[in-house]
Amino acid sequence: MSKNEAATVTNFIHQIVEKDLEQGTHAGQVMTRFPPEPNGFLHIGHAKSICLNFGTAEKYQGVCNLRFDDTNPEKESQEYIDAIVRDVEWLGFKWAGDIRYTSDYFQQLFDWAVYLIKEGKAFVCELSPEEMRAYRGNLTEPGKNSPFRDRSVDENLAAFEKMRAGGYEEGTAALRVKIDMASPNMNMRDPVIYRVRKAHHHQTGDQWCIYPSYDYAHGQSDAIEGITHSICTLEFEDHRPLYDWFIENLPVPAKPRQYEFARLNLNYTITSKRKLKQLVDEAHVSGWDDPRMPTVSGLRRRGYTPQSIRNFCDMIGVTRSNSTVDMSMLEAAIRDDLDSASPRAMCVIDPIKLTISNFDESAEEWFEVPMHPKDESMGTRRIPFTKNLLIEREDFAMEAPKKWKRLAPNQAVRLRGAYCVTCQEVITDANGEVVELICTYDPATKGENPTDYKPNGVVHWVSADNSVPCEVRLYDRLFTEANPEADKEREFLDFINPESLTLMPNARIEVGMAQAAVESRYQFERQGYFCVDSDSNADRLVFNRTVGLRDSWAKIANN
Repeated sequence: MSKNEAATVTNFIHQIVEKDLEQGTHAGQVMTRFPPEPNGFLHIGHAKSICLNFGTAEKYQGVCNLRFDDTNPEKESQEYIDAIVRDVEWLGFKWAGDIRYTSDYFQQLFDWAVYLIKEGKAFVCELSPEEMRAYRGNLTEPGKNSPFRDRSVDENLAAFEKMRAGGYEEGTAALRVKIDMASPNMNMRDPVIYRVRKAHHHQTGDQWCIYPSYDYAHGQSDAIEGITHSICTLEFEDHRPLYDWFIENLPVPAKPRQYEFARLNLNYTITSKRKLKQLVDEAHVSGWDDPRMPTVSGLRRRGYTPQSIRNFCDMIGVTRSNSTVDMSMLEAAIRDDLDSASPRAMCVIDPIKLTISNFDESAEEWFEVPMHPKDESMGTRRIPFTKNLLIEREDFAMEAPKKWKRLAPNQAVRLRGAYCVTCQEVITDANGEVVELICTYDPATKGENPTDYKPNGVVHWVSADNSVPCEVRLYDRLFTEANPEADKEREFLDFINPESLTLMPNARIEVGMAQAAVESRYQFERQGYFCVDSDSNADRLVFNRTVGLRDSWAKIANN
């Protein structure tokens, strides 16, 4: 997408920020935050939020904090914290100051809870969770007050201190704020702001056995940090009145505002962290960084670049309307980024032997070909041509269909950057499978120079004698249905694509790729874009297919 096109993409958050800056709201400051809960790896939806929060701060000369919402220690871990930090850094963003944690503010949040009790606005409720749900009412019926709502301030202070000291078991007491049990907004019906959780915390250890709710901790943490624009997804829209209630009823040092945008929904994908964790725990994928996963680490391992993800987030814009983005937009973003930046290479993924009968057994001729067809600055690479070559099995047909542009008996093709060859003989095994093609080459057709010789097409190749064995992993979409969660009668697991991963263990790549570094990216000519996988080592190269070429059949047909 061009800069002019990017400028026209809707981003209503930026419109709000620009209006605030014009009016001097927040003293002309812009401070955002990215507040992930460390209970899983970040996914493509989080990437949109990261780009929005950090990108907004960058655009308007502000700052963005990275703050972990660590109020649920039973589901959180240091592994997730480390992964999130790694992903944000990889995407190219830098947070202001040190990494922050909601747990940094636990004492202040506790003190403000005491303040609410003293103001007569909070009480310790000893209803069971089941009773509390029954008292809450529903969307058509109002709730009713807890029998503990009218406790005295002293009683509530003593009970809250007992909660902190571990005097209540889990589920037997909670601190709630007094708002309105008849409110049409269920979030305002005396919500819980502290609950008993006797769990070890990855940051505070065993210092606390009560933990604040997200609704309570979120806005106050924003206020402590001086956040000006607290940007959330649309599911928090109904929580905004509660966010504002706390800001207005507590002596907080700042007055942040919450704004909601539509989350990213991508077809053939799920972004529920619970379901992503299920995929990992039940070994439907190899881990959080499996290249089929929509996690940032999975996209990175598959070969996506930080810039391609940032460009994609710019392409889809920021609105308040829920919609589903087609996977092809994400694939287009990575193609556009890799096309100009990726060196070329030839890799034969499913090899079939091609023997040049009129080429000397001991001869080896080296061809120099460009690293990139349009960027001379990338230089050239050298490829050996020998008697024994390999081409793709799919580039040969015993009976060529109409308009076939590849090799067939008694037909000729050009070997990319080398010679034209003609198939003279086909050798098959006992099962009738083709195992070798005997061809002759025409020395007058050397290189890519035009001649009167008109071959049937162009195919890629490598030397069977002087190339590097490698494994190629061909990835497809993880699900067969565009919306794997739409069918309420079936599990999303029922729609896992059995062909989402195809292993090609006998691939061969040109010899100059022997030292290819992990995460380096290439366009395999006529095949697509590929990335060196982290499973690679000194003895084995592994490549992941990032994405196929745009309209690859047309490209082949026109060669």
